[in-house]
Amino acid sequence: MQQALSHCVRTWCDGATGVIDAKRLSGGASQETWSFDIAHPDGERGAILRRAPQGYGAAPGRAAGLNAEADLMRLAFDAGVPSPRVLYVLREADDLGTGFIMDRVAGETIPRKILRDQEFAAARPLLARQVGRVLAGIHDLPMAALPALRSMTAAKEIAEMTRDYRAMNWPRPVFDLALRWLGDHDPGPSAEVTLVHGDFRHGNLIIGADGIRAVLDWELAHLGDPMEDLGWICVNSWRFGGIDKPVGGFGTREDMFAGYEAATTRRVDPDRVMFWEVMGTLRWGLMCCGMMQRFRQGPDHSMERAMIGRRSSETEIDLLRLLAPR
Repeated sequence: MQQALSHCVRTWCDGATGVIDAKRLSGGASQETWSFDIAHPDGERGAILRRAPQGYGAAPGRAAGLNAEADLMRLAFDAGVPSPRVLYVLREADDLGTGFIMDRVAGETIPRKILRDQEFAAARPLLARQVGRVLAGIHDLPMAALPALRSMTAAKEIAEMTRDYRAMNWPRPVFDLALRWLGDHDPGPSAEVTLVHGDFRHGNLIIGADGIRAVLDWELAHLGDPMEDLGWICVNSWRFGGIDKPVGGFGTREDMFAGYEAATTRRVDPDRVMFWEVMGTLRWGLMCCGMMQRFRQGPDHSMERAMIGRRSSETEIDLLRLLAPR
């Protein structure tokens, strides 16, 4: 990998002599992430390679594609949304597969550290409002500049999840309950369609002592209801134990909504946000089940997939708390 990256970097980075300290990072259930330093007479530059692994990428038909991800990140960076600078998109001649290289951003992505370590104590009370502002910036990106993306509505999402759930042949009464509730409470098409990040949550945010420094993993980006992103980050699975703070385990919905509305002319619809929180909880449960199916069927029998697969039971508890609270 280091040799291949060195050859690639020398073709587009003027003066680069190669790369050093190339290593694959842990985490990332659908894409590979490699960290390395670009060697240059003017000094080393930290970089990250994000590429599709052999065998499986993201869910077919749902992923924007790595080239589209690179386009979205460039658009976000230019608009002032915290995002790593994309340096290069891989070509076939690079013999590295599909992906792109970006600047390495200093910070933390591990939720346990962000929610508990003293280093982030001053940032935690600020994060919910920052989340609102960043999401407003994403939703305000000009539609005309976006790459080709799939368009989603609540009805289409429910239909897709129902199909995927039935295909697993893994009956779960709580999932049946949630699908019925979603069908009964579908708020209809959004009055405004925007870019939706699709996976804005812990693990996909680089956070430092000053707060959010970068948004990662745009592979599930699509066009749809902007309230979807606000509901997704409130899913209990992304609170990592801080269940009394619905926004990522660090803040309140009210703070997030205030940050959002201060950064855009768009208003928050709390009822739609709650609908998408239920939808997101079920979607994550089905994604967990899908990870277990992929672990069983191969070719990737990684322990990470199996561990994520077991978390589907947590989403059943979360759905009951949302739909049948005591």
